[in-house]
Amino acid sequence: MSDSPLLNVSSLSRIFGTQHAVSDVSFSINKGEVLGFLGPNGAGKSTTMKMISGNLAPSSGEITINGYDLLTQAKQAKAHIGYLPEQPPLYKELTVKEFLSFCAQINQIPSAKRNKAINIAIERCGLKNVARRLIGHLSKGFQQRVGIAQAIIHSPAVVILDEPTSGLDPIQIKEIRHLIREIASEHSVILSTHILPEVQTLCDRVQIINNGKLVFSDTLSGLSQHMQASSLLVTLNAPPTRVQLYTLEGVTSIESLSPTQFKLHYHPEHNPTELLLEQAVSRQWQLMELTPIQHSLEDTFMNIIQQENISMEHA
Repeated sequence: MSDSPLLNVSSLSRIFGTQHAVSDVSFSINKGEVLGFLGPNGAGKSTTMKMISGNLAPSSGEITINGYDLLTQAKQAKAHIGYLPEQPPLYKELTVKEFLSFCAQINQIPSAKRNKAINIAIERCGLKNVARRLIGHLSKGFQQRVGIAQAIIHSPAVVILDEPTSGLDPIQIKEIRHLIREIASEHSVILSTHILPEVQTLCDRVQIINNGKLVFSDTLSGLSQHMQASSLLVTLNAPPTRVQLYTLEGVTSIESLSPTQFKLHYHPEHNPTELLLEQAVSRQWQLMELTPIQHSLEDTFMNIIQQENISMEHA
């Protein structure tokens, strides 16, 4: 993996009138990495993508792509960007090969190298058997492959994929995910997605944007730590009072699911499991079930967003 980032974003902001759509966002990405870019609708995700891809000028901040400043060296910097919008920009009346030939020309690939670039893109994206078919006659999965092919035909440093598996069936999703991982070995990939399992499957690092600000940026293992269990599902046939359960060190809240079943939430640094086992035996609470509850990625995502919203309200 390269030491110098292929993409570096520093203090990026975009203001529309009085609204800060993106506010002071900074991050970088190296070769071989897939960066998952998450956020609720209206969080500033699409605005950030448009700025990074050179389709929208920032109000302030810097974007460097493979060493070129996107604002002062736009032509050189854009030559190192591959972009697949959510709706792929395809000419459906052309064949796959005709369309990719057009893309090679507008990306200014020299004519002597054009055929090789087209064939490599066709091969990498699994389009060999449909190269001479009209794009409009292809399935959505194959059309998405053509969209990815146009994004990588000029071998850019940074490939930006906006919702690349949206609307695909499970088999197509699996194939596109495999293709993205292969592309990442040669490029940096930024993956904007609403599909949270996709992040766990594909990404090395994750960042979450909310209200225009980055509220989380970490490796996938760092995100996994956020997902560690901090709740217990407990069934006691002879349960104590809620007051007695609250005396267990670390317990922060209790949900009564039935007269004998409870969900105990605790501070991650103070797991009350051992204490609960001791008390259940010595006080004869008749413990029938004790199960740690693992947080899903959806729970973690919502918690990060909600914590940020609460901190903004109290700011």
